Amino acid sequence: MPNRRTFLRTLACAAPAPLWGIGLAQDSAAAPRAKYWVAGPSGVSCQLCARRCTIAAGARGRCRARENVGGELRSLVYGRPLAVHLDPIEKKPFYHFLPGSTAYSFGTSGCPLRCTFCQNWQLSQSSPGDYDVAYQAPDQIVGEAARRAAPVIAFTYNEPTVFIEYALDIAAAARRRHLRSVMVSCGFMNERPLADLCGALDAIKIDLKGFSDDFYRTVSSAALAPVLRSIKQIRAAGTHLEIVNLVVPTLNDADRLMRGLVDWVMGELGPDVPLHFTRFHPDYQLLNLPPTPIATLERARAMALDRGLRYVYVGNVPGHPGNHTYCPGCKAAVIRRQDFFVVESNLKNGRCNACGRSIAGVWT
Repeated sequence: MPNRRTFLRTLACAAPAPLWGIGLAQDSAAAPRAKYWVAGPSGVSCQLCARRCTIAAGARGRCRARENVGGELRSLVYGRPLAVHLDPIEKKPFYHFLPGSTAYSFGTSGCPLRCTFCQNWQLSQSSPGDYDVAYQAPDQIVGEAARRAAPVIAFTYNEPTVFIEYALDIAAAARRRHLRSVMVSCGFMNERPLADLCGALDAIKIDLKGFSDDFYRTVSSAALAPVLRSIKQIRAAGTHLEIVNLVVPTLNDADRLMRGLVDWVMGELGPDVPLHFTRFHPDYQLLNLPPTPIATLERARAMALDRGLRYVYVGNVPGHPGNHTYCPGCKAAVIRRQDFFVVESNLKNGRCNACGRSIAGVWT
């Protein structure tokens, strides 16, 4: 792990307006009691993510964020945001949820996955205690978001599942102040925690990393099936859903894999769930591969549109026409974007100005 100074410098280069709070690290014995676990003969069985770790006394789960303290599972990351930023909502990316709005975004340490290409590895692959972080209560987070006129609070950067107790408390406080809450997730979670999240959040973006169990095992140390289950559950709950597929050259970019992903989205979720094909850039442990050819992303987008999906995007390619939202009826551009910013909107009450067709999403 880098030292704290390197970590902060890295994040400062990655996003504007850093707002870190540095204070005292949390003692495990004082950490709040976690949800979603049962006691067993060999320790506590965590029921939060699909790993279902059995955690012996004094040990932590695979995510590093939850510890068995005296026979109780404790959250080591509750109230301990490592990085906080004001981001455009499009950076998450959410393209059909309050476009052009600002998201008060934060993450903690920890993640149940081990993605070799992780772009936020300084957070996701760190452990509580690697950095000194000041405690921030849920009302403090919500109050700061309101003070900065951010209508959305985004749980992001690492995997928010690991700080679910914190996220649920913040989302409840945010609703009392008429703010929205969204989550950027890998989707590797169990049904009950996800049901609680769907009830508390206004939108969820899932990173569907590929359409191959072998890819999930070898590149992310995870599995595909729980992620597909989570995506279907979110859709069935009626929570706004968007999906991102990071297209990694030679690993998950074969036509058969992308066609399988597209067919699954169309068949299981329908044509209106936004699907983003995003460009890979070398990072973390996967530095030997080149950035994704733009032609590969364009081919995937064309494949999805031909299959009947209505809102398909090319991500991480500034200025590409695949960044815009088009009316599936008259094909007019209803939202134009430059980088992460909306530069033109041709929507009124969620309908295309040109033909009056309703555009799927949350617009007000």
